[in-house]
Amino acid sequence: MALNDLVAVGGFVALFLLLLLRVPIGVAMGLVGVGGFGFLSDWKPAFNLLALSPIRTVTDYSLGLVPMFILMGVVASASGMSGELYRAANAFLGHRRGGLAMATITACGGFSAICGSSVATAATMAKVALPEMKRYGYPDTLATGSIAAGGTLGVLIPPSIVLAIYGVLTEQDIGRLFIAGLVPGLLAVLMYLVTVRIYVTFAGGGVPAHEKTSWRERFAALRDVWAILLLFIFVIGGIYGGMFTPSEAAGMGAAGAIIISVVRRRMGWRLLFRCLLESIQVTAGIFMILIGAILFGYFLTITQTPQKVTNLLLGLELGAYPTLILILLFMLLLGCVLDAMAMIILMIPILYPVVLALGFDPIWFGVIIVMTVELGLITPPIGMNVFVINTLARDVSLQRIYRGVLPFVATDVVRLALLVAFPWIVLWLPNTMR
Repeated sequence: MALNDLVAVGGFVALFLLLLLRVPIGVAMGLVGVGGFGFLSDWKPAFNLLALSPIRTVTDYSLGLVPMFILMGVVASASGMSGELYRAANAFLGHRRGGLAMATITACGGFSAICGSSVATAATMAKVALPEMKRYGYPDTLATGSIAAGGTLGVLIPPSIVLAIYGVLTEQDIGRLFIAGLVPGLLAVLMYLVTVRIYVTFAGGGVPAHEKTSWRERFAALRDVWAILLLFIFVIGGIYGGMFTPSEAAGMGAAGAIIISVVRRRMGWRLLFRCLLESIQVTAGIFMILIGAILFGYFLTITQTPQKVTNLLLGLELGAYPTLILILLFMLLLGCVLDAMAMIILMIPILYPVVLALGFDPIWFGVIIVMTVELGLITPPIGMNVFVINTLARDVSLQRIYRGVLPFVATDVVRLALLVAFPWIVLWLPNTMR
């Protein structure tokens, strides 16, 4: 084995050892990237990369949408829009058996349209929906499972931070990626609702229904969600219509969320400062991972790892779809130990050349790989959404939450198979863009 190959293997081993030692993934990738590059090349250019990469990352115009979309979601949550969504969904669905779980999933889908983060969606809706489901005697498995699964919609339904990062890494049109995620996201909501219905039919003897809401109350609840609808139509409609770029849309969306909250008298200076501070903290974490990934990317380049992985997979001569399935299975296994953002940033530079060589559409693959990452958010032994909910619901064990998400994991596998078999479901809407 050549020296480059030995160093590449040693780099990955070192990376995973650092992760096992709970070193933050951005720091771990940066250490391995700089160390490996310096070992194979020279330490002076390696340290130059360490000095320049953070500046290049934080000043990259295409990444400006990340803090703005995060701010939009934080402001929307702080101003009570998530609660309004849940009340509206509950007014129409709550009287059915399992209706509160259905309302939770619907509200998660709506909140995802202005949030873009799975963990934030799960955490926000857990605070709103979990106490209500407990009050009506819902089983812990269904209550926590529906919130964890519904939270994954934040990764797919635009504006998705993970899709945006994929677009930056692969130099694909982020606007088209956002629009491509819309139909699969709506399909996910529909299939999750069917999953809840099947659950309460066959295994939900203890799932109650409660009183039916009058149409007057329903319309009153529906009137409260105008702010979220306005933001979604303005941001995503503007991207779809070509009126502005995703980065411009992010800035307008954040400003729009603040203006709406101020007009509704739900945002003061103190709350705005807290929202800005939270957005900075979340953004700093994402950018730390990105900076580490860029440094690790230089290490991959000097070892020619992407080219060698491409040649290895193509050399197996399995065919396009069997190779794709192999990639998705690998990502699914990796999702059991890494979070969504880390998986995308770490693996896309390696796997993307393989996908292009196999002839797959990069926009379609972006949605498919994000859906696979989505599965990792609710699968053991990590499942980031599961841990978030467990933190907020200490009285519910991890084992019970994992039991609750299993039906939704099965649903996600079926949905993934559908979109792999019928790519037009993903590509139809972005292909109609101007």
